[in-house]
Amino acid sequence: MSRVILSLLIACSLPGCATAPESASVAAGMQPPADPTAFSLGPGDRLRITVFGEQKLSGDYNVSNTGQIAFPLIGSVAASGRTLEDVQNTMRDKLAGGYLQDPRVSVEVINYRPFYILGEVMKPGEYPYVAGLTLEQAIAKAGGYTYRAKRSRIHIKAATQAFEQSTDYRNKTILVQPGDTIRVPERFF
Repeated sequence: MSRVILSLLIACSLPGCATAPESASVAAGMQPPADPTAFSLGPGDRLRITVFGEQKLSGDYNVSNTGQIAFPLIGSVAASGRTLEDVQNTMRDKLAGGYLQDPRVSVEVINYRPFYILGEVMKPGEYPYVAGLTLEQAIAKAGGYTYRAKRSRIHIKAATQAFEQSTDYRNKTILVQPGDTIRVPERFF
């Protein structure tokens, strides 16, 4: 019995056996964020902002194409590339600066910006993002591969990057991020 357990432990420690998902940007060779749970906001994200005790200020707000949130009393708040906590703290500080006494602000994402998939899939286009979306699930949303698809490599352009990165995604669980563009290339044989 102990040989079986030892064999399983050794097998699971071999490269390629890891099953923890990685983000598309990490799989494509980009540096992982310092805090992998920190989500960066971007144009197209829809937020629910609650200012406790202030019904008229609380509501749903969009991150504009310029990366700003237009908010009553304090005007535009920079959101693009920032975490929810950063935006929440900025709004709290601005509201405390002469508008409200000890404001309590909560910011949450209610609708993420879409991701895009193109190339050799049955239905290329724009798709709504859901938290925890994997590359395989994204391809399935697009109707799966065409018969010409190269299934060993995928090109991913993260919303925060200028250029796409190529990655071999076989035997990996890769997480797609909001705003990512996925391109499935054509095979040549």
